[in-house]
Amino acid sequence: MNNVLSITINAIDQIKKIISNAPDGMDSIVIGVDKSGCSGYSYKLDFANSSNLKNYELINQDGAKVLIDPKATMFLLGSVMDYRTDKLSSRFVFDNPNEKSTCGCGESFTI
Repeated sequence: MNNVLSITINAIDQIKKIISNAPDGMDSIVIGVDKSGCSGYSYKLDFANSSNLKNYELINQDGAKVLIDPKATMFLLGSVMDYRTDKLSSRFVFDNPNEKSTCGCGESFTI
């Protein structure tokens, strides 16, 4: 396990489902952080081909490959990625000790 990001079993299960329906050639999920939203930053997830991304941190857990954009590493250190479902939604959630605050809708954060 690496120190940048921990991934819960719920998130791993969902990542495997997503990758199983991914476009041809995509074998992993890449996590990044973009400047956006009302608080400053937001998490970004996308499909990736792990053989094309050489300088990315790779987490290969229980058959699910997750790559971390090098520019996002400092924002994610010590975070836990989870997948949660409630009555109204289901989504990936990052429990990030580096966050100072989040916006009201929960889509963006500040460091």
